[in-house]
Amino acid sequence: MIRTGMLLMVYLFMAFQSRLSADDPTAQLPLAKPGEGICVSAELIYPLDDRPTPQCHASTIAETSGGLVAAWFAGSHEKNPDVGIRVSRLTDDGWTSPIEVANGIQEDGKRFPCWNPVLFQPQKGPLLLFYKVGPSPSQWWGMMMTSEDHGRTWTSPRKLGSDAKLGEKNSHLAGPVKNKPIELADGSILCGSSTEHDGWRVHFELTGDLGKTWEVIGPINDASQFDAIQPSVLKYDADRMQILCRSRQGFVVTSWSEDGGATWSQLSATDLPNPNAGTDAVTLADGRQLLVYNHTTRGGAFPAGREMLNVAISSDGNDWAPILTLEKEDNSEFSYPAVIQASDGRVHVTYTFKRVSVKHVVLDLGQNP
Repeated sequence: MIRTGMLLMVYLFMAFQSRLSADDPTAQLPLAKPGEGICVSAELIYPLDDRPTPQCHASTIAETSGGLVAAWFAGSHEKNPDVGIRVSRLTDDGWTSPIEVANGIQEDGKRFPCWNPVLFQPQKGPLLLFYKVGPSPSQWWGMMMTSEDHGRTWTSPRKLGSDAKLGEKNSHLAGPVKNKPIELADGSILCGSSTEHDGWRVHFELTGDLGKTWEVIGPINDASQFDAIQPSVLKYDADRMQILCRSRQGFVVTSWSEDGGATWSQLSATDLPNPNAGTDAVTLADGRQLLVYNHTTRGGAFPAGREMLNVAISSDGNDWAPILTLEKEDNSEFSYPAVIQASDGRVHVTYTFKRVSVKHVVLDLGQNP
């Protein structure tokens, strides 16, 4: 028997899909062009005619005192054992040639694919690089390495460990599963994470010693209403936080914490569509929230799925206003964004460009985009 909650979600999704096609809030949005509006620049990190690998995906970006650093997984194709983690740094001469810094080769010589790198620069300490290794998301395990020289060189990788709270099928810690963590007032790092071996479930992994030891919070859902993964963590004050997650139900879904991330509300649907694709969000210095996402549903007329990538702004995390279309092209993929706000106030977005390169876009929102 189909669950009542799931029936309701199917009904809401069908109603939303109809409303989206009839009154699409992105229809009149400007398409990002360098030097126009809030778009300062847009460039591929490496050119299509000289790309180092056939495919790439799942980029991440961080600002260090030595400049911007980006990473992604790359190889012949997703899930292939030759997929490793590549890093590029932004210098005065542009982005450096990508260098593979991690692979999935085990002590016995067997090689597994790498997945979903996440860069994070804490206020004190080295640049952190989290990533996953394993045959699939339901079987992978979390790894991390650090850099003391802004991404030029890296320590040997190490496993994050395991926790029984994550289940019997796979208890491995993942760290931040796709999107950057946030640093709390006491210096601890709160990572939004998720698992896929027992339905899609969201949890958090907290470390107070730069990844040496971990505490698991959650999972906060049992996938009975929402199959959700890959949370982005937003902050409103010391105690109030929000997550935005990818889901299989056709919506970006959200949850709130009023106690600094110790407990979380039940997941609920936002008004934003989600075609089962990764998103990322960031709390801006002026207190607003910014989300990068695909404002589409799966199937249907163009744009659908990952054929369009958008930016939206909110002052309260509830009402979101789309402000820009980053990409829009039939039969193409623009996906898995990562977003940060740099120390100069500009917003930096990286994302998968047709699975063949990573695009870097710089936005200057000012006070009123």
